[in-house]
Amino acid sequence: MIKKVGNTIINAKHRAKCHCGAVELELDLPDGIVDPRRCDCSLCRRKGAIMASVPLSGIRIVKGHDVLKLYQFNTMSARHYFCSICGIYTHHQRRSMPDQYDYNVGCLVGVNPFDLGEVPTRDGVHHPADRQPR
Repeated sequence: MIKKVGNTIINAKHRAKCHCGAVELELDLPDGIVDPRRCDCSLCRRKGAIMASVPLSGIRIVKGHDVLKLYQFNTMSARHYFCSICGIYTHHQRRSMPDQYDYNVGCLVGVNPFDLGEVPTRDGVHHPADRQPR
């Protein structure tokens, strides 16, 4: 998708790649990186990635279906994907909003996540899905 803002044409399609390049995604980001964040759940604390969301239709796997691996834990509802060659986390289907993917901002081609400045951390330790029903 291409849109025009004033006299500037913005291409909403962006590429994301793992470290070795075996996995490549195409992301539809018409508004750029929206709501970048970190999470402090047990997995995200360890991977340290900055994430942002897109609808499920906003990510297309261009190459690397065969090397993408799935990791699930705890409630087994979130679907975390990573490259089986270099180990880089590329994206995951969210458990709190299963109609969205979060993607690793650090995988976006031409984007340095350190240029985003301060990035808030969400409370993933106390996720509502982890609470026992009353």
